[in-house]
Amino acid sequence: MNPKAKPDIQRKLNLTQHAEKCGNISEACRYFGLLRQAYYKWKRKYERAGEPGLVNSKPCPQNLKLRIPKEIEDRVLYLRRTYHFGPRKISWFLLRYHSVKVSETGVRGVLLRSGLNHLPKNMKKK
Repeated sequence: MNPKAKPDIQRKLNLTQHAEKCGNISEACRYFGLLRQAYYKWKRKYERAGEPGLVNSKPCPQNLKLRIPKEIEDRVLYLRRTYHFGPRKISWFLLRYHSVKVSETGVRGVLLRSGLNHLPKNMKKK
């Protein structure tokens, strides 16, 4: 189980325990700042699957087929590290000199995944 999920599971269990202890679900939900529908949804999931059922799931799976190929990601990262280009300039540069069309948003996604979304602090503003 993901260690980041443990606090969320504990919060949901605390709500159910508090509701059982006070005997009033509406009061417990108000105390925790949640809707009763959320309580009943969590309760059903807990009854059906136990603690693993309380883990938050993403609404949709990531589609890795839509991700930029590795060779192009390497070019994007090279341009960022070497020339400190932004997403717009990287996108333009790849189209102009490599005939590779990548949107600014795609370039930004690559930079975010690699942790290069911020330029160095000592860079001068253009």
